[in-house]
Amino acid sequence: MNQRNHPNYLHPQPNPQIPSGASHFPSHLPNPQTQSGVSHFPSHFQLLLAQTQYAHALAQAQIHAQLQSQSQAHATLQPRPSHPFLQSQPHPFVANLHSNTNTNVGNVANTLAASGSANHRPNLRPIRPKKKEPSQKQRLEKVAPLLPQSPLYTQLIDFENQVDAEMARYKFELQEAFKRPSYVQKTLRVYVFNTFSNQNIFTNKNGEEASWSLKIVGRILEDDKDSFEAGSSSQGSKSPSCPKFSSFFKKIAVYLDENLYSDDHVIIWDNARSPIEQDGLEVKRKGDKEFTAKITMELKNVPEKFMLSPQLSKLLGFQVETRPRIIAALWHYINSRKLEISNDPFSFICDPSLQMLFGANKMEFEEAIKKLPQHLSLPQPINLEHEIKLSGNPTSDTDCYDIQVYVHPPLDNDISSILAGRESQKQIEFFDDVISSYIKKVHEHQRRRAFFHSFSHSPEDFINATIASQSKDMKLIAEHASDNAAKKQRSKFFNQPWVMDASIRYLNRKNAGNDAPGGS
Repeated sequence: MNQRNHPNYLHPQPNPQIPSGASHFPSHLPNPQTQSGVSHFPSHFQLLLAQTQYAHALAQAQIHAQLQSQSQAHATLQPRPSHPFLQSQPHPFVANLHSNTNTNVGNVANTLAASGSANHRPNLRPIRPKKKEPSQKQRLEKVAPLLPQSPLYTQLIDFENQVDAEMARYKFELQEAFKRPSYVQKTLRVYVFNTFSNQNIFTNKNGEEASWSLKIVGRILEDDKDSFEAGSSSQGSKSPSCPKFSSFFKKIAVYLDENLYSDDHVIIWDNARSPIEQDGLEVKRKGDKEFTAKITMELKNVPEKFMLSPQLSKLLGFQVETRPRIIAALWHYINSRKLEISNDPFSFICDPSLQMLFGANKMEFEEAIKKLPQHLSLPQPINLEHEIKLSGNPTSDTDCYDIQVYVHPPLDNDISSILAGRESQKQIEFFDDVISSYIKKVHEHQRRRAFFHSFSHSPEDFINATIASQSKDMKLIAEHASDNAAKKQRSKFFNQPWVMDASIRYLNRKNAGNDAPGGS
């Protein structure tokens, strides 16, 4: 199972952003001003209301720890990420251009702090890395007193984590085991026979031409038992996990009598051009004369095997083997005869047989491995002959050959399909999404409850604390606005490098607005 990456719905975000159209207070409050401009409220209420409106347009710079959960519980919109332009442009004027859009509170606070330096040169602080999101267990601990069922769910999460850890460990062990592929030796039995039709003029009443068919069929023997019947319909392997006949060969060529079939006397089957596995091959031709067909078959050894030269074959004791086994046999030969040099474990002394093979008295083992390809070659193809008979019982003249091949164990094939399967993973991800949606709802209700509980416990203190916090925000915003206004009065302000780029963007945006339908 995957680790869940749910959004952080439980803990309040440090920099929430509130759009200008949202309101934190009931809409039934009376209008603070009349048409004549005379205020019906004391002056401090007018200031507080204005501060509230500005605080809604710009997210709070530094919020009190107690008011973070309350303000976020009331806000229904998710915080937006900071504007990418603010993160790349260091000047406060550019930050001010975007202050009424998507500006993140942390970037505004950094801009204010930078603009208040001694030389009035702004320098945005680097953005702090995001904190690691808490797990589901940590999130539920916040709302555990409100949910009687939360301890049971926490136990299920612990059990699920244990299962995930065990499954990940076993899966890793299986994958490591599959990096070292295992093969078992099996016997591939090949049958070669032919059938014919319309060869007798007395039985051919429809006047059809005489024809014959050469068939080459093979199967893996299971428990050294063979139940093959020539001409039967089920000629392939009965076990679905066993590879089919064509998967063991690179190429198969059938040579007919050139005097009888001069146009196409060579028929070649190539595995690269026919990737679909087959239980056998069949060659059909028209004719009424018997002859001898020649068949050559090139094995596709997995892992690849090589034929040893006569000198190396005499030294190691076998003719065809894989490259790793050849190297292991050579090292065993050197070790068994104690030819290693004591002060140099990577070198060995060549006995007369090795001297004839490598032409040296002393050499390193790595150098010997590099010279091995000179004594290796691809195995010779298998050459068979079959006489095409057009009389008598064709099944009685079936030729049978046994070839030793290597195949994967059936259990390995089953495990491979399980590891490669994606259906179970999709189901796990689906249920993870369902659980995440329910936890999201729990966190949303918890935030609402915390907000209303704080308001009902002490409404006066709640409102006073909120207004006091927003007053601090308004003070910082006003100082920043006045500082920018003072800077704009100096001509040096518009001689900075960023002014040209900002002017071009402004003119392009203005021209685009004029070209739009209804633009002035």
